[in-house]
Amino acid sequence: MLYVLSLGGSIVSLQEGLNTNFLKKFKKLIEARISLGDKFIIVVGGGNLARKYIKGAVQIKKDIDDVEKDYLGIYATFLNARLVKSAFGELAEKNLLLNPNIKINFKKPVAFSGGYLPGNSSDFVAVSLAKTYQADIIINLSNIDYVYDKDPNKFSEAKKIKKINWKNFLEIIGDKWSPGMSAPFDPVASKFCQKNNKKVIVLNGQKIKNLENYFLNNKFQGTEIY
Repeated sequence: MLYVLSLGGSIVSLQEGLNTNFLKKFKKLIEARISLGDKFIIVVGGGNLARKYIKGAVQIKKDIDDVEKDYLGIYATFLNARLVKSAFGELAEKNLLLNPNIKINFKKPVAFSGGYLPGNSSDFVAVSLAKTYQADIIINLSNIDYVYDKDPNKFSEAKKIKKINWKNFLEIIGDKWSPGMSAPFDPVASKFCQKNNKKVIVLNGQKIKNLENYFLNNKFQGTEIY
């Protein structure tokens, strides 16, 4: 089976540096799934690295435009994607998938991608790849256990959501993208999924056992957006 994973940069690139402990566990699980015949397209976000570069650019030039901010974020995703790809060695396709709208018959069991064009995030690349390679489900690995009806870091009464449709999800997160935006799933990508009947499973990527449970069709923590 082919899985499309949107690996949040917030897991890979932390404030204190690279999350190598997670990457080792993640690699081990993906290798185990590959041994069972699965294939993966993994899109890696920019995370803290992207936000640091955008913040630094604004400190140097306050009126830097959003397109330039987006490009800083995109190149941060390339660096993160290359890092994760390097950990998989010969199992990984040599080059990143740079254009999500062009299908490449890659022979390796795992291929990597980062951002693509200004105006959206690596989440949009993931859903575009899902359409190109005819995968119906995208697994979004972030640093949250569930999608909530409001920001749980600000509102103690925030309620977790296990299932939600795209219309209601977009009412929660809004419909506009901004560079460095932190949201459970990119609004532009969400509208694309709504239009193309794609399902997204939001999981806490750092909980490797939980991700394994999803692969095994066992009970798991997470939100299904459809």
